[in-house]
Amino acid sequence: MREQMLKSILSDLNGASADIEASAIISSDGLTMAALLPQDVDEDRVGAMAAAMLSLGERTARELARGELEQVMIKGQEGYILMSHAGRDAVLTVIARKEAKLGLIFLDARRAAKSVAEIL
Repeated sequence: MREQMLKSILSDLNGASADIEASAIISSDGLTMAALLPQDVDEDRVGAMAAAMLSLGERTARELARGELEQVMIKGQEGYILMSHAGRDAVLTVIARKEAKLGLIFLDARRAAKSVAEIL
């Protein structure tokens, strides 16, 4: 039941923008709770990498006195990966095209993360 609700949030998020290619909700220990990822993407691997990145981001923000971590953004030649907290124990990961309008993606991701936090 909960997984269906989480998948529904991801489906709405992916449908909100043609620039969003995939998304996932990952527990803070790296387990995939729900995902809408391409067939060739390994969910377990994405989960482990997202948890590691967020942990490193939190430590970096703390060490450099930037306050509590809000999100981690990775930009590659082919697009963006955005990770943000969705409540205490989950991370929302969004994969976006390189042409993406980041302001809108941030807004949609923040809204989705809030919905996820309410369910969890």
